[in-house]
Amino acid sequence: LFLPPEKWEINPSELTFMKVVGSGQFGVVKLGKYRADHRVAIKVIREGAMYEEDFIEEAKVMRRLCHPKLVQLYGVCLQQRPLLIVAEFMENGCLLNFLRQRGRSLMDSWLLSMCQDICEGMEYLEAHSFIHRDLAARNCLVNEHNVVKVSDFGMTYVLDNQYTSSSGAKFPVKWSPPEVLHYSKYSSKSDVWSFVVMWEVYSQGRTPFENRSNLDVVNDITRGIRLYRPHRASQPLYAIMYRCWHEV
Repeated sequence: LFLPPEKWEINPSELTFMKVVGSGQFGVVKLGKYRADHRVAIKVIREGAMYEEDFIEEAKVMRRLCHPKLVQLYGVCLQQRPLLIVAEFMENGCLLNFLRQRGRSLMDSWLLSMCQDICEGMEYLEAHSFIHRDLAARNCLVNEHNVVKVSDFGMTYVLDNQYTSSSGAKFPVKWSPPEVLHYSKYSSKSDVWSFVVMWEVYSQGRTPFENRSNLDVVNDITRGIRLYRPHRASQPLYAIMYRCWHEV
């Protein structure tokens, strides 16, 4: 499916809704068809879940980003409620659920390939001065060929160098580096730390620091404690993960 840049606003009458395939804090995601032909994912924004300005900003970010390892935005529906985002449909859904359900059956080469997919998508973001700010397995999607693409750009910002969040901003503690935990300062280095997503892949969807409270995790990270090596990760691969968690 290809829409020219000027066609970013889609007429909802051109969409056919089929079934709910996911949900999140902003609403539900439905499988649908565009013009009764192309399968698409339709993100239905729950009323009151986000400001319309934020919705439009997220859509603008997604529209500007185009890479084989990023979930592609096709368009938006702004003229009715609820607001809709129309994007590439990923048949195998959320990477986190995929790992928990099928991780044991995947060969090590597949796990490595998934990590490479994520790295390629994130390399593109960094090269274009974007940070994701919420890189995690829950925010990656898997297509029918088990290719992983980075998704959910709701927290993505364009950076000159470093972005400081507004006071009280929420962030995913167990995926966040010390400078975010203590000062809410984000940069491309913050996303490198969030390559803890590789740890999620090799632990088959386990939660980082799963038996620790957020406060305990903050204290652990501050004291230099890092995640253990998943048994399916080789020592050289774990060394790469560990370098991502190096405190500068």
